[in-house]
Amino acid sequence: MRLAQERQFTTHDGSTLFYRYWPPAGTATVERAIVLLHRGHEHSGRLQHVVDELALDDFAMFAWDARGHGQSPGARGDSPSFAALVRDLDFFVRHLSSTHAIAPSHMAVIGQSVGAVLAATWAHDYAPPIRCLVLTAPAFQVRLYVPLARPGLALIQRLFGNFFITSYVKAKFLTQDPERIRSYDEDPLVTRAISARVLLGLYDAADRVVADAQAIRLPLQLLISENDWVVQRAPQDHFFERLGSPVKERHLLPGFLHDTLGERDRQLALDRMRAFIERIFAQPPPADSLLQAHHNGYTRDEELRLTQPLPAFSLRRLNFAVTRLAMRTLGRLSEGIRIGLATGFDSGSSLDYVYRNQANGALLIGRLIDRGYLDSIGWRGVRVRREHLLRAVATAAEQLLAAGETLRIADVAAGHGRYVLDAVAQLPERPQSIVLRDLSELNVAQGRALIAERRLDDIARFEQGDAFDEAALATLGTPAAKPNLVTVSGLYELFSDNELVGRSLRGLAAAMSVGGYLIYTGQPWHPQIELIARTLTSHRDQRAWVMRRRTQAEMDELVRAAGFAKIEQWIDEWGMFTVSLARRL
Repeated sequence: MRLAQERQFTTHDGSTLFYRYWPPAGTATVERAIVLLHRGHEHSGRLQHVVDELALDDFAMFAWDARGHGQSPGARGDSPSFAALVRDLDFFVRHLSSTHAIAPSHMAVIGQSVGAVLAATWAHDYAPPIRCLVLTAPAFQVRLYVPLARPGLALIQRLFGNFFITSYVKAKFLTQDPERIRSYDEDPLVTRAISARVLLGLYDAADRVVADAQAIRLPLQLLISENDWVVQRAPQDHFFERLGSPVKERHLLPGFLHDTLGERDRQLALDRMRAFIERIFAQPPPADSLLQAHHNGYTRDEELRLTQPLPAFSLRRLNFAVTRLAMRTLGRLSEGIRIGLATGFDSGSSLDYVYRNQANGALLIGRLIDRGYLDSIGWRGVRVRREHLLRAVATAAEQLLAAGETLRIADVAAGHGRYVLDAVAQLPERPQSIVLRDLSELNVAQGRALIAERRLDDIARFEQGDAFDEAALATLGTPAAKPNLVTVSGLYELFSDNELVGRSLRGLAAAMSVGGYLIYTGQPWHPQIELIARTLTSHRDQRAWVMRRRTQAEMDELVRAAGFAKIEQWIDEWGMFTVSLARRL
């Protein structure tokens, strides 16, 4: 029996979470690690048998108590959101990497049930460069058995706020091992309840990850329990079939109940896991570049489909036509829709209006339409992205000031520049310089007016410039005063071509000082991407606003190829917009 050390780490909101660490046997050097994620309702103490029976003694083993479970704080079975749990996992792995000097590429992650969905969502949203992923009985769709239970839970939560649901699952439906049944029933740290917001967030994240499983490129093993009465099997198969991993394998375990790694015959599962992990670590990581994904890849296929007209008599075509007509008639009473129709819904003017989030329009009906427009999920995500941008600027500025550097800020596609200047207003120290650029003359004029309004003329200037002109980007600063905090937000998502984005990033790398910070955004997912393509127009010649989603792994590789190392990331609860912080190498 390997002995566990009890540890703690601080996660993204300042909470201190508990975890166990099993050092590798017979050596003081930690070179490889396995991170274990427990099932819903359970905790890391119930994974001791996995550590022992997996028999990978030269691997360090780590297992946390998820927030609201075991010895970690929080209401039992609750979290601020499912997305907060995913971000906890990102912080946990980065903590392990820095504390134990283990590169993520030397880590494997094993997730069970809810822990498997956490791991899959993290792999999709954050694109971590870990070695491999093992998922057992992932809870992509929990069997609720009550008709319309999911919409009913959502309605109750909307009307009355968060509440808790006690699990109906008895231990005998989890495993056929008498000792595991007894220990589950007697364990005071097993959490019987789960909050509605976590359960509904689990469902939403699972739907998204299963639908977009092609974005996950990690070597992955999936273990499915044949007689699982807790979760549905079909979403597990759909996930595997869509999975983008060049190396993947699926195993159906005959007669197994839901607790795959705690079943009576679990050695069958453990043997397959061990063989998979040993094989993956015995060879170099698979060469898997996404730099040409704009020429061939599933998001390119999606982009091409969105450029094609729908069948002449299809209901979807009629529905989109009615939406376009409504926006161009009654919708003009809304100030936001009117700006979008005039300048493009992806223009700096539109984004500036969305950031302000104040409904305006002709008559009461115009203001009501505008409120509905501003509250669409896409624009809500954009405003969350703005908050994450402010946080990223503050994080980078804190690091630079702590190192004794003065701040030299630049943004190469600033729109009106409002979010940059809002971020500057929150900093503890005025920057030495602020350089804002945009290609639009209107945005430049509006941005200069905003600089004057904020009385920043002495340190800030707004120039017209092309964010894809590699040579021009090198003139952002002087050789003696290169920018050390550069932001580029909402730009690369609008352009499908990776070669174009690569030129921009190389230009930024040439302009920046070594050790400086780059803040960049991404859009790996959007639930309304077809609605946008078929009803909204872009600022580029008022063409249809067709976007190619760029997965987080693809975006991070472009940044890495230009000479940056990603160090942190933020994402909204819907998984739409990411903000990442990288450092110039």
